[in-house]
Amino acid sequence: MPNNPFPTSPHASACAPQDAALARQARRLAHLPEAPWLYAEVAARLAAKLDPILLTPATWIDWGGFLGAGGVLVQARYPQAQRWIVEPTLALQQRSQMASDQATRPSWRTLWRRASQQVWCAQDLTGAPWLPNGADMLWANMALHAHANLPALVAKWHQQLAIGGFLMCSGLGPDTARELRTLYGELGWPMPTINFIDMHDLGDELVQAGFSDPVMDMETLTLTWATPQAMLDELRSWGGNVAGGRHVGLRTPRWRDRLMGHLSDKLMRPDGRLGLTIELIYGHAIKPEPRHKVAPETRVSLQDMKRMIHKPGKP
Repeated sequence: MPNNPFPTSPHASACAPQDAALARQARRLAHLPEAPWLYAEVAARLAAKLDPILLTPATWIDWGGFLGAGGVLVQARYPQAQRWIVEPTLALQQRSQMASDQATRPSWRTLWRRASQQVWCAQDLTGAPWLPNGADMLWANMALHAHANLPALVAKWHQQLAIGGFLMCSGLGPDTARELRTLYGELGWPMPTINFIDMHDLGDELVQAGFSDPVMDMETLTLTWATPQAMLDELRSWGGNVAGGRHVGLRTPRWRDRLMGHLSDKLMRPDGRLGLTIELIYGHAIKPEPRHKVAPETRVSLQDMKRMIHKPGKP
């Protein structure tokens, strides 16, 4: 089955993410006490990829700041940069705002108080302080698999960036939970995950949205757990099955017992622990100067015209 995590037709793949399921997942994840361990680990790995980048942003957008768990890491690297937080849903916006308020709450250790950061919802960025010129960097850790329409998401990221600004993003790749997917396939059950985006497809989407010089990277991890229950509990903390073709309704205790038995039989490693493959993909790209096609009549916005006239280094 080809990777196609951005379907829009009613005949889309059964392994495509569903908007309603994503919204329910966001509401549940908004109640987590902190970001999932895996998300924080990927944030550290994505932050390390900033080392060879010579650009120093003065402003940046933390897209999905609560679950993305990268705020402290990026702020440590760019301490003078203005950070703006954008959350994909209202539920996560409220949770992220609560976290921001708690982080700036005064205590006996602090003699001063920083202003709480305003958190924006991606569903309505009207009046956002970085617009219309855009931010210098957009950071979106573990966000690629959390949207039903990736081309629309990448296009929105492009809109939020300034000319010369850059994108740092990450997400789960197609080999994620391949052992679990194989097991479900053998049993004739609907797939337990969506079709995650391949890094080459992500590169194509970035170029299509108008980004330049995309750099893609991937790596695989093997995570292990002592029991099937421990594995399922952690998988649930990362999200859940939001595929359109997932099983509808509640499963029975008998089915759950079967699942636990199959997990122990099929996923057990020689060391006695259950293992799953996790594929991570990373993307980096720059928003270049807009190119306008030459035609008998070419229309250029006033904003783009100003940018072309007042390029850096020109009087």
